[in-house]
Amino acid sequence: MSSIRILFIASAAALAVAGCASTKLAEKPAPVVEESKPPPAPAPAPAPPPVARVEAPPPQPVDLLNDPNSVLAKRSVYFDFDKSLIRGEFQPLIEAHGRYLVEHVARQIRIEGNCDERGGREYNLALGQRRADAVRERMELVGVTATRIETISFGKEKPKTLGHDEKAWAENRRADVVYR
Repeated sequence: MSSIRILFIASAAALAVAGCASTKLAEKPAPVVEESKPPPAPAPAPAPPPVARVEAPPPQPVDLLNDPNSVLAKRSVYFDFDKSLIRGEFQPLIEAHGRYLVEHVARQIRIEGNCDERGGREYNLALGQRRADAVRERMELVGVTATRIETISFGKEKPKTLGHDEKAWAENRRADVVYR
């Protein structure tokens, strides 16, 4: 009995081992995780064309004679009726033109004396000359040499304003500074 017993135990053991053997379960495939690839980087923008460096031109000096904000843009000195005395309000204007001429030695001027329509031709020519000479003398006091200043009288021949009233006459009683 003992060999039957051994055989029986061995068979039972074999069955047990075979019966207990683990059966492979159907393996589920691991979930596939798709790697999300980042979108491709945009192509770099083309480099801008090289820009030539341009130096700003040096500032040009302002032409004070033509700058409307400059006192030198004013060129007329006005006088009272039948007078050649320079009014106080015009002294700074004449001095400014004189200083400009002292600093710009190549410049020359002509001072043109004018009168209103009242009075005779010869009288007005003489009065216009006295007015031009008064402005010239004031400029000489500032330092302008007499050789750079020409004076002339037009009398009543070159009115600035046409008219037969005090406003027109006041505009015509003047000496004009003309740069050459």
